[in-house]
Amino acid sequence: VGVGAIAGAGIMGVLAAIRRDSWIDHIARSFSLAGVSAPTFWLAFIMLAIFYGWLDLAPGPGQLDPVSFPPDRVTGLLLVDTVLAEDWDTFHDAVAHLVLPSIVLASATLGLITRTTRAAMLDALSQDYVRVARAKGLLRRVVVLGHAAPNAMLPVVTLGGLAYANLLSGAVLTETVFSWPGLGLYITSALFSADTSAVLGGTLLIGVCFVVLNSLTDLI
Repeated sequence: VGVGAIAGAGIMGVLAAIRRDSWIDHIARSFSLAGVSAPTFWLAFIMLAIFYGWLDLAPGPGQLDPVSFPPDRVTGLLLVDTVLAEDWDTFHDAVAHLVLPSIVLASATLGLITRTTRAAMLDALSQDYVRVARAKGLLRRVVVLGHAAPNAMLPVVTLGGLAYANLLSGAVLTETVFSWPGLGLYITSALFSADTSAVLGGTLLIGVCFVVLNSLTDLI
């Protein structure tokens, strides 16, 4: 989810910048504004109400339908275990149950990085070195991808590391609403049962992920 959100937001932000004030730019800004503004729990309930309750296009909460049976536990990762068991019906069911939670979890990251990428690209495209590259007659894609984009990625990479770590904290609400058995639902269940050790352990794990990802971001 994190990699897909960051990559998709980067592409959308670049396109919005080079097509400024076009329909692509308006769509990108609208989606990014909605993603940043909508609370995770509210968006999760809205997605369930529309695509599961009203349109019946997506499955309900949980990892699998009640009529599906999980394969033998090998790795603990449902998609991997279904592939190892060659149970393709269960695999497709598991993928379908991942769609709505993934969209909800990625929405805030997608919106924030799209806005940052667009602003950074617009600033880079207005610099003198870009004007010189255009004056030399270089192709537009060479100017954008070879000159402007690498310099515009510095704030995006910095924000991407933090946003990727924030997915762990956002998973608490997303997994609770969608009844997804992950770290977020584990921490929520521990809170309701007053299991202090489990809450501290989950919080410590999220904190370690923040530190590691910040360090990797600095290296990049």
